[in-house]
Amino acid sequence: MRAARFTSRSCMLFCRSSIANLNPLPINWLLSLTLVFVVSEAGLLLHKTDVLIYNDLDGGTDLTLHCKSKNNDLGIQHLAYRNNFELNFRPSFLGNTLFYCTMQWNGTMRWFDIYVEGRDVSRCIRCLLYVRPDGPFLYNYEICYHWKSVA
Repeated sequence: MRAARFTSRSCMLFCRSSIANLNPLPINWLLSLTLVFVVSEAGLLLHKTDVLIYNDLDGGTDLTLHCKSKNNDLGIQHLAYRNNFELNFRPSFLGNTLFYCTMQWNGTMRWFDIYVEGRDVSRCIRCLLYVRPDGPFLYNYEICYHWKSVA
């Protein structure tokens, strides 16, 4: 029995017709997904950000904080003196990422914008923010902020 012989021309015609019959949607979806993965891992999208909120209140005071963004409620956190809470996220490519927290201790309530993309994107890849009675202190840059007014 003789095997069928394919010439290079007949093979090319067979390959072309097979490719033409494939459904393009899964291929396009797979290529798009691969491109997004490569771009994000190559760092072409904005870097991941870590913000650590550290309880540095006087006299071993416990801190209760409640952090939110427009889309995420991170819940109520209870921090003992010298403990921290960590936020991990990737800033929006639209430039509008905002996280804010209300903080309470010993009957005092304050709030602060913990992360504002326009203010922090260039300096906060891993930021350490100390919560103190007189205001938050950005340790990495030695910046003292003022508390926002409680309405």
